[in-house]
Amino acid sequence: MKIKFCLLALVFFTACKKEIKSIGDTKIEVFSSTNIYFDMAFKDGSKKLNDSILRLDTGRIIVKKVKLPNYNKQAKVTVNATLTSNGDPWDKSGSLFIIPKTADLTLLDFESGDFDIFSLNETYRAVKSIDSLKYEPNVELIRFMTPFGVGHFTEDEHVKDRKPPYIPHWENEVKWSQDITQLLPLLEDAVYIGVFIDVWTKEGYTISVDLDFDESEILNHEKKPQTVISLVNTSRYTNGQKMYDDFSKQPLEVDFNANKTYKNAKLHFITTGHGGHAEGDEFVKKEHQLYLDGENIKTWIPWRDDCASFRRFNPTSGTWKASEFMENDKSEDMIASSDLSRSNWCPGSQVLPEIINLGDLQKGKHSLKIAIPEAQVGTENENNYWMVSAYIVYDNE
Repeated sequence: MKIKFCLLALVFFTACKKEIKSIGDTKIEVFSSTNIYFDMAFKDGSKKLNDSILRLDTGRIIVKKVKLPNYNKQAKVTVNATLTSNGDPWDKSGSLFIIPKTADLTLLDFESGDFDIFSLNETYRAVKSIDSLKYEPNVELIRFMTPFGVGHFTEDEHVKDRKPPYIPHWENEVKWSQDITQLLPLLEDAVYIGVFIDVWTKEGYTISVDLDFDESEILNHEKKPQTVISLVNTSRYTNGQKMYDDFSKQPLEVDFNANKTYKNAKLHFITTGHGGHAEGDEFVKKEHQLYLDGENIKTWIPWRDDCASFRRFNPTSGTWKASEFMENDKSEDMIASSDLSRSNWCPGSQVLPEIINLGDLQKGKHSLKIAIPEAQVGTENENNYWMVSAYIVYDNE
């Protein structure tokens, strides 16, 4: 009798248990062959709505509101981007980002004029979170660097003689993919996703972006969901900002308040150095130091020395004979600008974040300090700056 009762109870529980609906794998198109270019018609925060795309900051930023699925089962998220030159021959810094929906104050408030960014009494405005205003900087999905002229100049007569014998042909496009599952808490419901490219030509670049969601069989409640806290982003996203060149003077420090214990916290940190010609922050190794609450959590030199592997994406890169570029080299080999080692990037590369385990962050005030002690001083003719961004991901209890 007891066994029969237990079986009936099990059948009743199974019948009453709420079925978790499966969404399935989903691909969301964000941008499709969208042109990003410089145009003074967008000066001073002017905007143009075109096929639901908002153009900001002289056209160098595009933003779109996207409806994303809300998964009950865990999902892996991959962001994919494809870029070609639309006539711009240069390498330029770029950022694919999301505007945190948890923030009360965002980039869109600066551009719409709802909040005057100049009211912030800072030289570099809105590069870090501001608790009193509930402001959170944009969170980067991918930091990338455009190559020299990919696609548009592939068949150009002027670049035929620049192709080294070790590559079969110039590429027609460059593609990047990155696993961003840790940002799934931000990638639900309606969100604003944007792209910034530091372009200065009317031709610019063409970019396509999509998000792949791969659903698993694991229910979200079977693993503690995560939270993302945006702390810093020094990329120039709006009028009133400028490229961040203050590391030569002092570290960048941001305070944040943990309203509870942040379990299994991880810091995601992205950095690239730019400008200054041969002796500047782009081409000279610079040590980075990260401190949490005064304690050093990582010291390293972010650097890429594999840039020659991207040569096939860079048809319009300048070239020199090795004997002209290197004092003791007497060979006739050619060296391209895109081959040169750089501060954590190559023309045509994406930039992967450094991930630092922080353990459990206790409830209360905390401080993140970013120091680049040997950063170069910027001058009128030699602009030196660092694009850094940081956010924390932690498990909820």
